[in-house]
Amino acid sequence: MNAVAAPAAETLRSALAGLLDGLPPTQAAQAVERLIANYRGTTPTDAPVLRDRSDVAAYAAYRMPATFEAVRAALAELRAAAPDWTPGTHTDIGGGTGAASWAVADAWDEEAPSTTVLDWAEPALALGRELAVASRVPSLRAATWQRSRISAALRIESTDLVTVSYVLKELTPGDRAAVVAEAARAAQAVVVVEPGTPDGYERIIEARDALIAAGLRVAAPCPHSAACPIEPGSDWCHFAARVSRSSLHRQIKGGSLPYEDEKFSYVAATRFPVEPAGARVTRKPQIRKGLVLLDLCTEGEGLRRDTVTKRHGALYKEARDAAWGDAWPTG
Repeated sequence: MNAVAAPAAETLRSALAGLLDGLPPTQAAQAVERLIANYRGTTPTDAPVLRDRSDVAAYAAYRMPATFEAVRAALAELRAAAPDWTPGTHTDIGGGTGAASWAVADAWDEEAPSTTVLDWAEPALALGRELAVASRVPSLRAATWQRSRISAALRIESTDLVTVSYVLKELTPGDRAAVVAEAARAAQAVVVVEPGTPDGYERIIEARDALIAAGLRVAAPCPHSAACPIEPGSDWCHFAARVSRSSLHRQIKGGSLPYEDEKFSYVAATRFPVEPAGARVTRKPQIRKGLVLLDLCTEGEGLRRDTVTKRHGALYKEARDAAWGDAWPTG
């Protein structure tokens, strides 16, 4: 997905850098490694893994930029499919320290909706409030941070937009289905983001099917609301967002690159008319001498590979500039 650096991303990185002041680097790294091992596991929804401020600070510094960029990319595709729609209200289910809410504020900028962040972990909500105040972004500073158990008992007020990012794996299958159903009931648009892994894609497909069954239509990434053409178990649909690496990232993962690519799967669905992409680039385009190979998901033909050559003129230039995750044709 082609994207320019977001001003909010720089603001977020600056705010996060201050979180680790006074926290020994080794302690921060150990906290993150423990949380990575546990936080996406079979954690009961009434027992948050983020136990205290040091846990939350370390994990936020490590994960918030990647979550922000993934959700930002998904929202960009929703906006492309519904360019005239602007949400007035937003509910971030399981939002923790608010990465998705930062992405929403960035997506609609001065027209950003009023946001409510729901999460069970009070230390995460407290830190989210602190970061929102430091952001100087009006919609973030005015956000409501509410402790709420993310489970089958969840009830939310009607809202224009619901985001559910990197949450579903933390839930039992029953809670997962109920949360998606509640999002579909309450919202005009729902965006669900999960890790770009085979099991993350499976959860996205489950959510996609549930949203369609509830009467919503897919805005992105799919060009259609029919069944996914990928044969179960043969592959998975996912994309990548470029994330600047912090010193904490480099300490934990090693390597010297100043960036990494966050792999994610997502679905955006709405109750109002949208214009999805006619086709979507589902893999990194292969550029060869005089031609470009594009793997596409299409509206009427399922998965398809197009070969675009110099003979195609302007389309050839578009193909050379196309990125993984883009709509096709890009124009």
